Amino acid sequence: MNNSAPIARVINLIQSGSQRLWSGSEADASRRLCAADPGAPLEIHGSFALVAQEGERVMLARSLDRPLRYFLAKSADGPVLVVAERIDEIAAELTRRGWADQFHPSYTRMVPAHHVTTLRLIGCPDPNPVHRRFFDPARGTLPKDLDLIGRRYIEAVYDELRGWLAVQDPAAPIGVPFSGGIDSGAILLCLYKLLLNEGQSPARVKAFTLSVDGEGDDARQAREFLKRTSLEMLGEIVDVQSHELDPLRAVAVIEDYKPLDVECAAVNIALLAGIRERYPDWVVLVDGDGGDENLKDYPIEANSELTIRSVVNNRMLYQEGWGVESIKHSLTYSGGYSRGCVRGYACAREYGFAAFSPHTRPSVIAVAEAIPFAELTEGSLERLYALKGEIVARGIRSVLGMEMPIFAKRRFQHGSVSASAVARLFPQDEARYRRHFQALYATPSSQV
Repeated sequence: MNNSAPIARVINLIQSGSQRLWSGSEADASRRLCAADPGAPLEIHGSFALVAQEGERVMLARSLDRPLRYFLAKSADGPVLVVAERIDEIAAELTRRGWADQFHPSYTRMVPAHHVTTLRLIGCPDPNPVHRRFFDPARGTLPKDLDLIGRRYIEAVYDELRGWLAVQDPAAPIGVPFSGGIDSGAILLCLYKLLLNEGQSPARVKAFTLSVDGEGDDARQAREFLKRTSLEMLGEIVDVQSHELDPLRAVAVIEDYKPLDVECAAVNIALLAGIRERYPDWVVLVDGDGGDENLKDYPIEANSELTIRSVVNNRMLYQEGWGVESIKHSLTYSGGYSRGCVRGYACAREYGFAAFSPHTRPSVIAVAEAIPFAELTEGSLERLYALKGEIVARGIRSVLGMEMPIFAKRRFQHGSVSASAVARLFPQDEARYRRHFQALYATPSSQV
Protein backbone atom coordinates (compact mmCIF):
# COMPACT_ATOMS: atom_id res chain seq x y z
CA MET A 1 0.00 0.00 0.00
CA ASN A 2 1.37 3.45 -0.99
CA ASN A 3 1.05 5.86 1.94
CA SER A 4 3.29 8.58 0.49
CA ALA A 5 2.05 12.15 0.68
CA PRO A 6 0.51 13.64 -2.46
CA ILE A 7 2.74 15.84 -4.60
CA ALA A 8 1.59 19.48 -4.60
CA ARG A 9 2.28 21.17 -7.92
CA VAL A 10 1.74 24.71 -9.13
CA ILE A 11 1.55 25.56 -12.83
CA ASN A 12 2.06 29.30 -13.05
CA LEU A 13 1.03 30.65 -16.47
CA ILE A 14 1.62 34.30 -15.53
CA GLN A 15 4.42 35.66 -17.71
CA SER A 16 7.19 37.33 -15.71
CA GLY A 17 7.32 40.08 -18.32
CA SER A 18 3.75 41.06 -17.46
CA GLN A 19 4.75 42.15 -13.95
CA ARG A 20 5.23 45.92 -13.97
CA LEU A 21 7.10 46.52 -10.74
CA TRP A 22 8.54 49.97 -10.07
CA SER A 23 11.23 48.69 -7.72
CA GLY A 24 12.61 45.36 -6.58
CA SER A 25 12.35 41.99 -8.27
CA GLU A 26 9.45 39.62 -8.76
CA ALA A 27 11.10 37.24 -6.27
CA ASP A 28 11.31 40.00 -3.65
CA ALA A 29 7.67 40.91 -4.24
CA SER A 30 6.56 37.28 -3.99
CA ARG A 31 8.33 36.90 -0.65
CA ARG A 32 6.14 39.68 0.76
CA LEU A 33 3.13 37.41 0.26
CA CYS A 34 4.64 35.02 2.83
CA ALA A 35 5.51 37.69 5.42
CA ALA A 36 3.99 37.59 8.89
CA ASP A 37 3.07 41.27 8.53
CA PRO A 38 -0.34 41.40 6.78
CA GLY A 39 0.53 44.78 5.28
CA ALA A 40 3.78 43.65 3.64
CA PRO A 41 2.27 43.42 0.11
CA LEU A 42 1.51 47.17 0.29
CA GLU A 43 5.24 47.69 -0.18
CA ILE A 44 4.95 46.20 -3.68
CA HIS A 45 4.80 49.17 -6.00
CA GLY A 46 3.38 48.68 -9.46
CA SER A 47 1.06 46.27 -11.24
CA PHE A 48 1.40 42.64 -10.22
CA ALA A 49 -0.13 39.17 -10.20
CA LEU A 50 2.06 37.04 -7.93
CA VAL A 51 2.42 33.46 -6.74
CA ALA A 52 4.52 32.22 -3.82
CA GLN A 53 4.83 28.67 -2.48
CA GLU A 54 6.01 27.26 0.84
CA GLY A 55 5.59 23.50 0.77
CA GLU A 56 1.89 22.71 0.58
CA ARG A 57 0.94 26.38 1.07
CA VAL A 58 0.46 28.60 -1.98
CA MET A 59 -0.08 32.34 -1.66
CA LEU A 60 -1.62 34.47 -4.42
CA ALA A 61 -2.08 38.24 -4.63
CA ARG A 62 -2.67 40.89 -7.25
CA SER A 63 -3.02 44.61 -7.67
CA LEU A 64 -6.50 45.99 -8.25
CA ASP A 65 -5.86 46.81 -11.91
CA ARG A 66 -5.53 43.23 -13.22
CA PRO A 67 -7.02 39.75 -12.84
CA LEU A 68 -5.47 36.66 -11.24
CA ARG A 69 -7.32 33.37 -11.54
CA TYR A 70 -6.71 29.83 -10.40
CA PHE A 71 -8.10 26.33 -10.86
CA LEU A 72 -7.48 23.30 -8.66
CA ALA A 73 -7.02 20.21 -10.83
CA LYS A 74 -6.53 16.59 -9.83
CA SER A 75 -3.82 14.25 -11.05
CA ALA A 76 -2.85 10.76 -9.95
CA ASP A 77 0.09 12.27 -8.04
CA GLY A 78 -1.93 14.86 -6.15
CA PRO A 79 -3.53 18.28 -6.50
CA VAL A 80 -2.33 20.67 -9.20
CA LEU A 81 -2.98 24.40 -8.94
CA VAL A 82 -3.14 26.17 -12.29
CA VAL A 83 -2.70 29.95 -12.07
CA ALA A 84 -3.33 32.36 -14.95
CA GLU A 85 -4.73 35.74 -15.89
CA ARG A 86 -7.41 34.31 -18.15
CA ILE A 87 -10.00 31.55 -18.01
CA ASP A 88 -9.18 30.43 -21.55
CA GLU A 89 -5.51 29.98 -20.58
CA ILE A 90 -6.57 27.65 -17.78
CA ALA A 91 -8.85 25.72 -20.16
CA ALA A 92 -6.06 25.35 -22.73
CA GLU A 93 -3.57 24.11 -20.12
CA LEU A 94 -6.00 21.52 -18.78
CA THR A 95 -6.74 20.34 -22.32
CA ARG A 96 -3.00 20.08 -23.07
CA ARG A 97 -2.51 17.85 -20.03
CA GLY A 98 -5.53 15.66 -20.74
CA TRP A 99 -7.64 17.09 -17.92
CA ALA A 100 -10.24 18.89 -20.04
CA ASP A 101 -13.07 16.88 -18.49
CA GLN A 102 -12.34 18.54 -15.12
CA PHE A 103 -12.87 22.03 -16.49
CA HIS A 104 -15.82 24.36 -16.35
CA PRO A 105 -15.42 28.15 -16.33
CA SER A 106 -17.50 28.41 -13.14
CA TYR A 107 -14.92 26.22 -11.38
CA THR A 108 -12.22 28.85 -11.87
CA ARG A 109 -11.62 31.28 -9.04
CA MET A 110 -10.56 34.94 -8.98
CA VAL A 111 -8.15 36.15 -6.32
CA PRO A 112 -9.93 39.12 -4.67
CA ALA A 113 -7.99 42.37 -4.84
CA HIS A 114 -6.33 43.69 -1.68
CA HIS A 115 -6.02 40.19 -0.19
CA VAL A 116 -3.42 37.44 -0.03
CA THR A 117 -5.24 34.22 -0.88
CA THR A 118 -3.68 31.13 0.70
CA LEU A 119 -4.44 27.58 -0.43
CA ARG A 120 -3.20 24.33 1.08
CA LEU A 121 -2.58 21.68 -1.54
CA ILE A 122 -3.19 18.57 0.54
CA GLY A 123 -5.55 16.62 -1.70
CA CYS A 124 -9.08 15.45 -0.96
CA PRO A 125 -10.87 17.04 0.67
CA ASP A 126 -9.49 20.40 -0.47
CA PRO A 127 -9.76 23.08 2.24
CA ASN A 128 -11.29 26.42 1.36
CA PRO A 129 -8.82 29.19 0.61
CA VAL A 130 -8.09 31.77 3.30
CA HIS A 131 -8.17 35.45 2.31
CA ARG A 132 -6.02 37.80 4.41
CA ARG A 133 -6.57 41.50 3.79
CA PHE A 134 -3.42 43.55 3.21
CA PHE A 135 -5.06 46.91 2.48
CA ASP A 136 -7.51 48.32 5.02
CA PRO A 137 -7.53 52.12 4.82
CA ALA A 138 -9.10 54.22 7.56
CA ARG A 139 -12.52 55.55 6.63
CA GLY A 140 -13.97 59.03 7.02
CA THR A 141 -10.99 60.54 8.82
CA LEU A 142 -10.64 63.75 6.78
CA PRO A 143 -12.47 66.91 7.86
CA LYS A 144 -15.41 68.25 5.84
CA ASP A 145 -13.11 70.63 3.96
CA LEU A 146 -13.44 70.18 0.21
CA ASP A 147 -10.34 72.24 -0.51
CA LEU A 148 -8.24 70.02 1.73
CA ILE A 149 -9.85 66.84 0.40
CA GLY A 150 -9.29 67.91 -3.20
CA ARG A 151 -5.66 68.80 -2.56
CA ARG A 152 -4.93 65.48 -0.81
CA TYR A 153 -6.64 63.50 -3.56
CA ILE A 154 -4.87 65.16 -6.48
CA GLU A 155 -1.54 65.11 -4.64
CA ALA A 156 -1.92 61.35 -4.34
CA VAL A 157 -2.79 61.00 -8.03
CA TYR A 158 0.16 63.20 -9.02
CA ASP A 159 2.59 61.29 -6.77
CA GLU A 160 1.52 57.96 -8.24
CA LEU A 161 1.97 59.32 -11.75
CA ARG A 162 5.43 60.56 -10.82
CA GLY A 163 6.45 57.16 -9.47
CA TRP A 164 5.12 55.47 -12.60
CA LEU A 165 6.80 57.97 -14.95
CA ALA A 166 10.18 57.44 -13.30
CA VAL A 167 10.33 53.83 -14.57
CA GLN A 168 9.09 54.54 -18.11
CA ASP A 169 11.25 54.93 -21.19
CA PRO A 170 11.67 58.72 -21.47
CA ALA A 171 11.38 58.45 -25.25
CA ALA A 172 8.14 56.45 -25.23
CA PRO A 173 4.97 58.27 -26.30
CA ILE A 174 2.14 58.29 -23.77
CA GLY A 175 -1.50 57.93 -24.76
CA VAL A 176 -4.43 59.07 -22.63
CA PRO A 177 -7.85 57.62 -23.52
CA PHE A 178 -9.71 60.89 -23.16
CA SER A 179 -13.35 61.89 -22.98
CA GLY A 180 -12.94 65.30 -21.39
CA GLY A 181 -14.66 63.91 -18.29
CA ILE A 182 -13.46 64.36 -14.75
CA ASP A 183 -11.23 61.30 -14.48
CA SER A 184 -9.47 61.43 -17.85
CA GLY A 185 -9.33 65.22 -17.61
CA ALA A 186 -7.55 65.12 -14.25
CA ILE A 187 -5.11 62.50 -15.53
CA LEU A 188 -4.28 64.55 -18.61
CA LEU A 189 -3.70 67.75 -16.64
CA CYS A 190 -1.60 65.99 -13.98
CA LEU A 191 0.48 64.25 -16.62
CA TYR A 192 0.98 67.47 -18.58
CA LYS A 193 2.18 69.37 -15.51
CA LEU A 194 4.31 66.44 -14.35
CA LEU A 195 6.20 66.26 -17.63
CA LEU A 196 6.87 69.99 -17.52
CA ASN A 197 8.02 69.81 -13.90
CA GLU A 198 10.32 66.90 -14.71
CA GLY A 199 11.87 68.78 -17.62
CA GLN A 200 10.28 66.50 -20.22
CA SER A 201 8.31 67.47 -23.27
CA PRO A 202 4.51 67.12 -23.04
CA ALA A 203 4.57 66.70 -26.81
CA ARG A 204 5.01 62.96 -26.18
CA VAL A 205 1.37 62.88 -24.93
CA LYS A 206 -1.69 62.32 -27.09
CA ALA A 207 -5.24 62.48 -25.80
CA PHE A 208 -7.19 59.89 -27.84
CA THR A 209 -10.97 60.36 -28.06
CA LEU A 210 -13.32 57.82 -29.62
CA SER A 211 -16.05 58.96 -32.01
CA VAL A 212 -18.44 56.41 -33.53
CA ASP A 213 -19.91 57.32 -36.93
CA GLY A 214 -18.57 60.84 -36.42
CA GLU A 215 -20.93 61.33 -33.49
CA GLY A 216 -20.87 61.31 -29.70
CA ASP A 217 -20.83 63.96 -27.03
CA ASP A 218 -17.37 62.89 -25.86
CA ALA A 219 -15.69 64.22 -28.98
CA ARG A 220 -17.34 67.63 -28.57
CA GLN A 221 -16.62 67.63 -24.86
CA ALA A 222 -12.98 66.67 -25.37
CA ARG A 223 -12.45 69.48 -27.85
CA GLU A 224 -14.03 71.96 -25.46
CA PHE A 225 -11.93 70.73 -22.54
CA LEU A 226 -8.71 71.03 -24.52
CA LYS A 227 -9.67 74.46 -25.82
CA ARG A 228 -10.42 75.79 -22.34
CA THR A 229 -7.12 74.46 -20.98
CA SER A 230 -5.10 75.57 -24.06
CA LEU A 231 -4.07 71.99 -24.82
CA GLU A 232 -5.67 71.56 -28.23
CA MET A 233 -2.35 70.34 -29.65
CA LEU A 234 -2.63 67.13 -27.58
CA GLY A 235 -6.02 65.98 -28.90
CA GLU A 236 -6.66 63.31 -31.52
CA ILE A 237 -10.05 61.91 -32.52
CA VAL A 238 -10.22 58.20 -33.37
CA ASP A 239 -13.16 57.67 -35.74
CA VAL A 240 -14.72 54.22 -36.09
CA GLN A 241 -17.90 52.90 -37.66
CA SER A 242 -20.69 51.52 -35.51
CA HIS A 243 -20.48 48.12 -37.22
CA GLU A 244 -17.01 47.78 -35.66
CA LEU A 245 -18.55 47.67 -32.17
CA ASP A 246 -18.94 44.00 -31.28
CA PRO A 247 -20.23 43.29 -27.76
CA LEU A 248 -19.95 39.53 -28.28
CA ARG A 249 -16.26 39.85 -29.08
CA ALA A 250 -15.96 41.97 -25.95
CA VAL A 251 -17.50 39.09 -23.96
CA ALA A 252 -14.72 36.84 -25.23
CA VAL A 253 -11.98 39.37 -24.52
CA ILE A 254 -13.00 40.21 -20.95
CA GLU A 255 -14.47 36.75 -20.21
CA ASP A 256 -17.50 38.26 -18.51
CA TYR A 257 -21.11 39.02 -19.34
CA LYS A 258 -22.13 41.97 -17.15
CA PRO A 259 -23.71 44.41 -19.64
CA LEU A 260 -22.05 47.63 -18.51
CA ASP A 261 -18.59 46.07 -18.48
CA VAL A 262 -19.21 44.33 -21.83
CA GLU A 263 -20.39 47.52 -23.51
CA CYS A 264 -17.58 49.58 -22.03
CA ALA A 265 -15.13 46.96 -23.28
CA ALA A 266 -16.71 47.02 -26.74
CA VAL A 267 -15.98 50.73 -27.21
CA ASN A 268 -12.60 50.39 -25.53
CA ILE A 269 -11.66 47.66 -28.00
CA ALA A 270 -12.72 49.93 -30.86
CA LEU A 271 -10.60 52.79 -29.52
CA LEU A 272 -7.54 50.63 -28.90
CA ALA A 273 -7.85 48.97 -32.30
CA GLY A 274 -7.96 52.41 -33.89
CA ILE A 275 -4.87 53.57 -32.00
CA ARG A 276 -3.02 50.38 -32.90
CA GLU A 277 -3.85 50.78 -36.58
CA ARG A 278 -2.46 54.32 -36.59
CA TYR A 279 0.51 53.68 -34.31
CA PRO A 280 1.80 50.08 -34.63
CA ASP A 281 4.55 50.56 -32.04
CA TRP A 282 2.64 52.48 -29.35
CA VAL A 283 2.68 50.76 -25.95
CA VAL A 284 2.08 53.11 -23.01
CA LEU A 285 -1.38 54.32 -21.95
CA VAL A 286 -2.53 56.19 -18.85
CA ASP A 287 -6.25 56.31 -18.13
CA GLY A 288 -8.72 57.40 -15.46
CA ASP A 289 -10.26 54.00 -14.76
CA GLY A 290 -11.22 53.59 -11.12
CA GLY A 291 -11.99 57.26 -10.53
CA ASP A 292 -15.75 56.73 -10.44
CA GLU A 293 -15.27 53.96 -7.90
CA ASN A 294 -13.08 56.11 -5.65
CA LEU A 295 -15.47 59.07 -5.52
CA LYS A 296 -18.67 56.98 -5.67
CA ASP A 297 -19.91 58.55 -8.89
CA TYR A 298 -22.32 55.92 -10.20
CA PRO A 299 -26.09 56.36 -10.53
CA ILE A 300 -27.44 54.53 -7.49
CA GLU A 301 -30.96 54.59 -8.95
CA ALA A 302 -29.79 52.25 -11.72
CA ASN A 303 -28.97 49.45 -9.26
CA SER A 304 -31.84 48.13 -7.15
CA GLU A 305 -29.40 46.53 -4.70
CA LEU A 306 -27.93 49.87 -3.66
CA THR A 307 -28.96 52.78 -1.47
CA ILE A 308 -26.95 55.89 -0.71
CA ARG A 309 -26.49 54.53 2.80
CA SER A 310 -24.94 51.28 1.56
CA VAL A 311 -22.69 53.15 -0.88
CA VAL A 312 -21.26 55.64 1.61
CA ASN A 313 -21.06 53.28 4.60
CA ASN A 314 -19.49 50.13 3.12
CA ARG A 315 -15.71 49.89 2.83
CA MET A 316 -14.49 50.14 -0.78
CA LEU A 317 -17.86 48.96 -2.07
CA TYR A 318 -17.26 50.01 -5.67
CA GLN A 319 -13.68 48.73 -5.65
CA GLU A 320 -14.34 45.32 -4.08
CA GLY A 321 -18.07 44.69 -4.17
CA TRP A 322 -19.71 43.39 -1.02
CA GLY A 323 -16.52 41.68 0.19
CA VAL A 324 -15.15 38.16 0.45
CA GLU A 325 -17.19 37.37 3.55
CA SER A 326 -20.48 38.31 1.86
CA ILE A 327 -22.91 35.78 0.43
CA LYS A 328 -23.11 37.95 -2.70
CA HIS A 329 -19.38 37.73 -3.37
CA SER A 330 -18.66 35.89 -6.63
CA LEU A 331 -15.95 33.25 -6.24
CA THR A 332 -15.51 33.11 -10.01
CA TYR A 333 -15.30 36.83 -10.59
CA SER A 334 -14.84 38.73 -7.29
CA GLY A 335 -16.81 42.00 -7.17
CA GLY A 336 -16.78 45.71 -7.95
CA TYR A 337 -13.76 46.99 -9.85
CA SER A 338 -11.90 43.91 -8.62
CA ARG A 339 -14.12 42.14 -11.16
CA GLY A 340 -14.47 44.96 -13.67
CA CYS A 341 -10.73 45.63 -14.07
CA VAL A 342 -10.77 43.36 -17.13
CA ARG A 343 -12.66 45.98 -19.14
CA GLY A 344 -9.38 47.87 -19.22
CA TYR A 345 -6.64 45.33 -18.61
CA ALA A 346 -7.84 42.55 -20.93
CA CYS A 347 -8.58 44.97 -23.77
CA ALA A 348 -5.17 46.63 -23.44
CA ARG A 349 -3.45 43.25 -23.37
CA GLU A 350 -5.37 42.16 -26.47
CA TYR A 351 -3.78 44.98 -28.46
CA GLY A 352 -0.33 44.98 -26.88
CA PHE A 353 -0.71 48.06 -24.68
CA ALA A 354 0.55 48.55 -21.11
CA ALA A 355 -2.07 50.66 -19.36
CA PHE A 356 -1.84 52.37 -15.98
CA SER A 357 -4.38 54.23 -13.86
CA PRO A 358 -3.23 55.98 -10.68
CA HIS A 359 -6.83 55.82 -9.43
CA THR A 360 -6.38 52.08 -8.76
CA ARG A 361 -3.35 52.55 -6.49
CA PRO A 362 -3.78 52.09 -2.73
CA SER A 363 -2.45 55.55 -1.84
CA VAL A 364 -5.15 57.22 -3.94
CA ILE A 365 -7.91 54.89 -2.71
CA ALA A 366 -6.79 55.56 0.87
CA VAL A 367 -7.46 59.28 0.43
CA ALA A 368 -10.84 58.52 -1.13
CA GLU A 369 -11.78 56.22 1.74
CA ALA A 370 -10.83 58.95 4.23
CA ILE A 371 -13.43 61.31 2.75
CA PRO A 372 -16.40 61.68 5.14
CA PHE A 373 -19.01 60.94 2.48
CA ALA A 374 -21.88 60.37 4.90
CA GLU A 375 -21.35 63.72 6.63
CA LEU A 376 -20.84 65.60 3.37
CA THR A 377 -23.91 64.18 1.64
CA GLU A 378 -26.36 63.81 4.56
CA GLY A 379 -28.36 61.27 2.59
CA SER A 380 -28.66 63.43 -0.55
CA LEU A 381 -27.98 61.83 -3.93
CA GLU A 382 -27.60 65.27 -5.50
CA ARG A 383 -24.85 66.16 -3.06
CA LEU A 384 -23.10 62.84 -3.65
CA TYR A 385 -23.14 63.26 -7.43
CA ALA A 386 -21.84 66.83 -7.16
CA LEU A 387 -18.95 65.91 -4.87
CA LYS A 388 -16.62 64.39 -7.44
CA GLY A 389 -16.48 67.48 -9.63
CA GLU A 390 -16.02 69.74 -6.61
CA ILE A 391 -13.24 67.64 -5.11
CA VAL A 392 -11.27 67.16 -8.31
CA ALA A 393 -11.64 70.73 -9.59
CA ARG A 394 -10.50 72.15 -6.24
CA GLY A 395 -7.59 69.71 -6.13
CA ILE A 396 -6.44 70.56 -9.65
CA ARG A 397 -6.60 74.27 -8.81
CA SER A 398 -4.62 73.81 -5.60
CA VAL A 399 -1.97 71.36 -6.80
CA LEU A 400 -1.54 72.32 -10.46
CA GLY A 401 -2.70 75.93 -10.46
CA MET A 402 -5.09 75.20 -13.34
CA GLU A 403 -8.82 75.62 -13.81
CA MET A 404 -10.37 72.34 -14.88
CA PRO A 405 -13.63 72.28 -16.87
CA ILE A 406 -16.27 70.04 -15.28
CA PHE A 407 -18.93 68.37 -17.42
CA ALA A 408 -21.87 66.12 -16.59
CA LYS A 409 -21.05 62.44 -16.14
CA ARG A 410 -21.53 60.02 -19.02
CA ARG A 411 -20.48 56.42 -19.40
CA PHE A 412 -17.78 55.74 -22.01
CA GLN A 413 -20.12 53.73 -24.24
CA HIS A 414 -22.79 56.44 -24.16
CA GLY A 415 -20.49 59.35 -24.85
CA SER A 416 -18.81 57.79 -27.85
CA VAL A 417 -21.99 57.36 -29.92
CA SER A 418 -24.97 59.54 -30.78
CA ALA A 419 -27.72 59.63 -28.17
CA SER A 420 -30.17 58.11 -30.65
CA ALA A 421 -27.92 55.08 -31.20
CA VAL A 422 -27.36 54.11 -27.56
CA ALA A 423 -30.35 51.76 -27.19
CA ARG A 424 -29.62 50.06 -30.53
CA LEU A 425 -25.90 49.54 -29.96
CA PHE A 426 -26.04 48.80 -26.23
CA PRO A 427 -29.28 46.92 -25.45
CA GLN A 428 -28.24 45.84 -21.91
CA ASP A 429 -28.89 42.20 -22.84
CA GLU A 430 -27.17 40.23 -20.10
CA ALA A 431 -28.90 36.97 -21.07
CA ARG A 432 -27.47 37.19 -24.59
CA TYR A 433 -23.98 37.92 -23.30
CA ARG A 434 -24.20 35.13 -20.75
CA ARG A 435 -25.32 32.63 -23.42
CA HIS A 436 -22.44 33.65 -25.65
CA PHE A 437 -19.95 33.24 -22.83
CA GLN A 438 -21.27 29.78 -22.03
CA ALA A 439 -21.16 28.82 -25.71
CA LEU A 440 -17.43 29.56 -25.79
CA TYR A 441 -16.93 26.50 -23.59
CA ALA A 442 -19.66 24.29 -25.01
CA THR A 443 -17.08 21.53 -25.65
CA PRO A 444 -13.83 20.73 -23.84
CA SER A 445 -11.83 21.88 -26.86
CA SER A 446 -13.61 25.23 -27.21
CA GLN A 447 -11.32 28.20 -26.87
CA VAL A 448 -12.08 31.90 -26.43
